[in-house]
Amino acid sequence: MASEHVLVVGAGQMGAGIAQVALVAGCQVSLVDVSAEAVEKGVGRIRSGFGKLREKGKLDAGAESAALGRLATHTAVREAREVDIAIEAVTENQEVKKRIFLDLDAVVKPGGVLASNTSSIPITRLAASTRRPEAVIGMHFMNPVPVMQLVELIRGAATSDETYRRTRALAERMGKTCVTSRDFPGFIVNRILIPMLNEAAYALMEGLGSAEDIDTAMKLGTNQPMGPLQLADFIGLDTVLFIATVMHEGLGDPKYRPCPLLRQYVDAGWLGRKSGRGFHTYPK
Repeated sequence: MASEHVLVVGAGQMGAGIAQVALVAGCQVSLVDVSAEAVEKGVGRIRSGFGKLREKGKLDAGAESAALGRLATHTAVREAREVDIAIEAVTENQEVKKRIFLDLDAVVKPGGVLASNTSSIPITRLAASTRRPEAVIGMHFMNPVPVMQLVELIRGAATSDETYRRTRALAERMGKTCVTSRDFPGFIVNRILIPMLNEAAYALMEGLGSAEDIDTAMKLGTNQPMGPLQLADFIGLDTVLFIATVMHEGLGDPKYRPCPLLRQYVDAGWLGRKSGRGFHTYPK
């Protein structure tokens, strides 16, 4: 229903993008982060996203004004009321996410949905921190959310059919195409993507080619829009390392072992585009 109240926890790039597509879909949206400054940055990202839609003729001024009128902001989850669907989109930290899910229990209506945008943490594990594991599901958006069409839906061990149905219906109302993954480390996309990025790091470490040659070879040789090292920089090397570590520990297979060069770069603070240096360098 158009009046569904969606709570988005986390006003960073992913959370703001999720809030934006929910607003365009006609939902009431509450955006939450830990500080007023973080929330305002998130609202700024949404306004910027709306500006891009206006430039492309996909959103007029009246629709933008109406969408912003459906947006509320808070600095604590428990300030939100009467939530139909909550989507957690904070950093990939299991303990932080578990604490958030405890708070979501208090604000999501009975029969509502508690979703996580996690890219790697087991949904069943997050669900165990709530009083209603049947209402917990993975709703993994791709980055950047307003542009990328895919949403991975991940059912935990206890996820109900109704929770799955409502979550899929919301994603489709946002204009997304859904795929469904079992609750195993990496799900579908990262199960295949992260080993490729990790192998590219091994290729660089072993001197198979320069970062530029490795990326050019994969772009022109396999028709990818971005080379694997450039994509790792875009995602964030710390995030790539985290997901690779989760997969290595969760699946127990040495083929998922994170590349030592990747670890070294993260230790050095070379995290990719966001830090100005990763496998490539970027202007500040």
